[in-house]
Amino acid sequence: MTGRLYGIGVGPGDPDLITLKAWRLLTSAPVIAYPAPEQGDSLARRIVAPHIDGSQIEIAIRMPITAERFPAQEVYDRAAEELAGHLNAGRDVVVLCEGDPFLYGSFMYLFGRMLERFTVEVVPGVSSLNACAAVLGAPLVARNDVLTLIPAPLPEAELERRLGDTDAAAILKIGRHFPKVRGVLDRLGLLDHCRYVEHATMADQAVLPLADVEADRVPYFSMILVHRRGEAWR
Repeated sequence: MTGRLYGIGVGPGDPDLITLKAWRLLTSAPVIAYPAPEQGDSLARRIVAPHIDGSQIEIAIRMPITAERFPAQEVYDRAAEELAGHLNAGRDVVVLCEGDPFLYGSFMYLFGRMLERFTVEVVPGVSSLNACAAVLGAPLVARNDVLTLIPAPLPEAELERRLGDTDAAAILKIGRHFPKVRGVLDRLGLLDHCRYVEHATMADQAVLPLADVEADRVPYFSMILVHRRGEAWR
């Protein structure tokens, strides 16, 4: 019997925002794997650290995090083979994924490599999208609103096109792209309909008016929520 591979969403940062199913699998599987930068700690592991007792085999999947080299396909190739060794030995493996595995989640790259060889199960997690909406007190959409998820690294013209043709939007992966995004929102007359949050649910969470955001200090884990009516319930 081969083991089963689980990709579990561990939520946006607060250790309490892990589902009961994810917690059960996390605390019972003999092997835990997680993405990690080439140097330093894994954010995904740090989120669930309060739930880990140190008795399990841990595998850090170290990879370049820079946008230019992500996803690093050769890293996922090697990780898939390492995890396959445990699965073939009959050991279940839990792979941690920040937020939700299938919403810009890193686990999808392992999922694609393992699905035809092993039983793979995905456990949804609280996504950054839901977490940011809750932290900001900003319902995302209502009635027949269309919600658009927009990665900030898109070209400026594409950002403007997407924002100009939707009722509500979540702009994510902001980081160094903040000035470009703010300029587009200004041209579209949407600045007063925006809310900004960084590191939602984490210890260093910050909620700021867009005018107070320091462009050179915006982290990757930040998000702007936009609604054309200002409030979804209006």
